[in-house]
Amino acid sequence: MYESDIANAEEAVKSEAKATEAVKEGEKKAEYPPAPKLTAADYPQIGGFNSRILVWIVAQLHLWFAAFVLAVPIFVLIIEAIGMATKDQRYDNMAYEFIKVSMAAYSITAIMGGLLTFSLLIFYPDLFKYLTSLFSRSMLAYAFLFFAESASLYVYYYGWHWLEGGFKKWVHLTIGLVLNFVGTVLMLFANAWVTFSMSPNGVDPGTGAFLGSEWDVIHNFLWNPLNLHRVVANIAYGGSIIGAYAAYKFLGSASKEDRAHYDWMGYTSNIIAVGGLLPLPFAGYWLVKEIYAYSQQMGITLMGGVFAWLFIMQAVLIGALFLSVNYYLWCGMGRSEGSVRYTKNIKWIAAAVVACFLVWFTPHTLVLTNQELKALGGPYHKYLGPLGIMPAKNTAVNIMIIMTFLSFTLYRRVNKIATVSWADAGSAVQAAIFAGGIGNIIFLGVYHGYFTNTAYKVASSIPQVSSTAVVIIATLIIDSMMFKGAKEVAPLRWGNVPARSQYALFTLAVSFTWLMGLMGYIRSGIRQHWHVNSIMRDNSINAFTPTIGYAAQVVTLAAVIFMAIVIFIFWLSNISSKKSAAH
Repeated sequence: MYESDIANAEEAVKSEAKATEAVKEGEKKAEYPPAPKLTAADYPQIGGFNSRILVWIVAQLHLWFAAFVLAVPIFVLIIEAIGMATKDQRYDNMAYEFIKVSMAAYSITAIMGGLLTFSLLIFYPDLFKYLTSLFSRSMLAYAFLFFAESASLYVYYYGWHWLEGGFKKWVHLTIGLVLNFVGTVLMLFANAWVTFSMSPNGVDPGTGAFLGSEWDVIHNFLWNPLNLHRVVANIAYGGSIIGAYAAYKFLGSASKEDRAHYDWMGYTSNIIAVGGLLPLPFAGYWLVKEIYAYSQQMGITLMGGVFAWLFIMQAVLIGALFLSVNYYLWCGMGRSEGSVRYTKNIKWIAAAVVACFLVWFTPHTLVLTNQELKALGGPYHKYLGPLGIMPAKNTAVNIMIIMTFLSFTLYRRVNKIATVSWADAGSAVQAAIFAGGIGNIIFLGVYHGYFTNTAYKVASSIPQVSSTAVVIIATLIIDSMMFKGAKEVAPLRWGNVPARSQYALFTLAVSFTWLMGLMGYIRSGIRQHWHVNSIMRDNSINAFTPTIGYAAQVVTLAAVIFMAIVIFIFWLSNISSKKSAAH
């Protein structure tokens, strides 16, 4: 009897423990509900608006302006610090004009952010509610940080002339540093919301119920790759938009002094854009690699499925970026009388860039009619088909980057004569580095790309990137040592550039805008019919994958709206400058 009583007591304790655990589990489930299962009737249809296109365009406009206002304070702070270190007032004046342009853009960014929030609340209330339940703390922090960013931006801009000289200047630089830190954190929060929809983490994989740790939700698989990609892209993009502003002012300037000032501003902006453009493809490669690592299905859809042909459009736009940058640098050589020593090399650089551009956008599989297939003998061209695979494209883009850097190197030399005794030897070593780097990139692309297995094809991209980095870094080190204390040929004639060079800056800005819109659609679209990948299905009437033409039209419409607003901001800044000059 005694043993049976003990056994009964132990069984009762176990039953009570299970009951308690079940209650706790029930409370947990009640506290963290699963992702909602929606039907078409759950999506409000208001006033005949196409909810998908409206949210798409508003979100893209917000992203463009946010990228601009995030990037500009970064290089404004750097330029201001350079001006403080060199005691050159020109840098300070240029930095102030940059931040002045971004002030109106900041207001537009806030307006677009508010419009996006209301659009999601109206047209996708259940999705917004679900995301809010997951990111409640970060969204609240975002709101407070937005006020902190606004306050620091206004003090940084309006206190520019008040905090001049001595210790006050250090205070002003500190405020700029705070502004950039807060802006970067805001971007990181927003990136977490975006990447969660692609690679959800911190939720139950079956139901989507929150598991209790918001850090796990934020720190999802694609968060860090997108963070790096957007930081680099934003710097390049901000430089391109400021370059368009400088071109706008240059073309409208009547005096030589103004033309010289805005020519210098455009050159600085172009250097910033190039500084972000050169590493941008590699940041993009890492992001795509991580997408493949997270989901092979998403990777195949991205590169080999319905979105593959959009990468041909992307290739054309990237080619336009590189051609615009190189053309601007070639035109800029005319600022110095010493350019005649190097202009003969431009045709060879141009030929190499164009050849790489042609390889870059050559498709592997062609879209053909039955008659064309019969005439060609299949979907692959006998000679051009091999240029459509990634080893050829990796080779082309690395050489295109090196050629662009070579244009920049020649531009830096046009007005200088090296005075060190080893100048000829240094130039020979640099030429050998360029030749060796390009030769190694071609060897890796051809041998590993066409005569080894797939694993080597993928792995060869890493030493190709390393070769490009070695060429750039080694050449810069030798150049800085060789031209230290160099003799100038003649004073640089700022403003002595043709008007067509400024159109290259406009082309750079427009191409960047369209490219960001197109790639943003591709990144978001690979989720296909999911609001949150594999967790919350999109069952609205607009849950379909657009055709290439449809997507291109929406992105182009958004780009036209954005550029129209940007030109309006330029005009506002122009009339403000005239008013200040009159006073």
